[in-house]
Amino acid sequence: MAQQKRDSTRQVWLETLEKHSRDMDDPVSADYWSPALDTAPRDELIAIQNDKLKALTPFLYENSDFYRRRFDRLGMTPHDIQSVDDLSKWPVVDKKEMMEDTIAHPPYGTFTTIDEEIWKDRGWMMFSSSGSTGVPRVFRYSHTDRKYWEWANARSLFAMGIQRGDVVFPMGGFGPHVFLWGIQYAFARMKIAVIPGGGMDAVARTRIIDRFKPTVIASTPSYALHVGRTMQNEGMAPEKSSIKTVLVGGEPCTGIDSTRERLEDLWGARVVEFYGCTEVAPHTGGYSCPESTRPDKPVTAHLMEDIQIWELVDAEDNQPVPIGERGLTVCTSLNSESSPQLRFLVGDYTVFDDSTCGCGRTHVRAVGAFTGRADDIVNVRGIKLLPSDIEQLVRSVDGVSDEFEIVLSTNSEGMDIMEVNIEHHDVDAAGEIASNLAAEIRSCCEIRAGVNVLKPNTLPKTEFKAKRLRDERSSHE
Repeated sequence: MAQQKRDSTRQVWLETLEKHSRDMDDPVSADYWSPALDTAPRDELIAIQNDKLKALTPFLYENSDFYRRRFDRLGMTPHDIQSVDDLSKWPVVDKKEMMEDTIAHPPYGTFTTIDEEIWKDRGWMMFSSSGSTGVPRVFRYSHTDRKYWEWANARSLFAMGIQRGDVVFPMGGFGPHVFLWGIQYAFARMKIAVIPGGGMDAVARTRIIDRFKPTVIASTPSYALHVGRTMQNEGMAPEKSSIKTVLVGGEPCTGIDSTRERLEDLWGARVVEFYGCTEVAPHTGGYSCPESTRPDKPVTAHLMEDIQIWELVDAEDNQPVPIGERGLTVCTSLNSESSPQLRFLVGDYTVFDDSTCGCGRTHVRAVGAFTGRADDIVNVRGIKLLPSDIEQLVRSVDGVSDEFEIVLSTNSEGMDIMEVNIEHHDVDAAGEIASNLAAEIRSCCEIRAGVNVLKPNTLPKTEFKAKRLRDERSSHE
């Protein structure tokens, strides 16, 4: 009987996913991959979300021990969540809860809906969270997931203006992280040419760009800066190269003006951003559209609402906040067989706008895009700030190199202190540069910080995701 319920709820869920898929293989128009979904009225988007939720909650209850235990512990049944209006009844799921489940039930935990039998029968690929804030969460995905990933990513990449005729060069290794894998499969669906970019150092990648003339590079923003500087060191001019689009993911970028502008100037190209999260079926979550970085408008990122439900909650009590107010992102995944998480706290700070965008898309936008997760916040002497707050100021200083480091430590009096290490070619002006940057940090972040100006090439170069914060405080040992 139990197996029958597992199978029947899975079948209903898969049929519901298929029912709400549109234009799976090719774009319908020059502006939208799927106009029926990309420009759907908001009441239609909510109707799709409600229909999916009705199928999702029984599927989770019968196929994930993590969710069954949670429903039972909360005294709830799947029928208590039948629409987006019911979601607030369900407390958000956070990374800590998932990590505890992984420790209790190694190696996969019980928060996904794929078991050993399905994995061996039609498993596709295993991915993992970075583990930068705790125990890595591991996710096994099926070929059904692959199909819906490709489709969702193709829609977002098409909206970014990456289309047939482009040649893409993904710059990074293809490990257990999801960003480059996801776009690689999407480009195959889009029939866009790709130059494989794994297993190379930065110099080799500059030579690929110079020789084979890709029009799009894809990497973290930190690594795109590193490769551009390497091109300059090799006697090439990235701004005169074939690159027209810099596609970034894995770190905040477009919402940090000084970083985005630095990339645009370095490459002489437009910068577009891909936003996702490993835990909630990590295909596209947010993406840039043609209106995303207009000079006369705030930076924005669209969120694809027919495949995910996005909410913002208050950072203190996880209660929903209304449209137009700042909060932390929460996502319910509606596009996965293996990881359809219910109200997962992604935890990025932003503000939502659900009015129709100038590009014609009706899906909600994150105003200011994303600048950092609550996990990244540091507390120094009662002042809370994100590393991206310092990044914005550091990269606004003329002549400062792309690498920088924030170091937190405890002095002999037991007081927490912050120092910022930067690089600058003008050693004679080091004192003035340090003084000016320290004053900017104090003015904008309300904290005193020491600034050390180092010679170029002193700090390690970023090869994948940048680690900008080193916490050496005695309380963090």
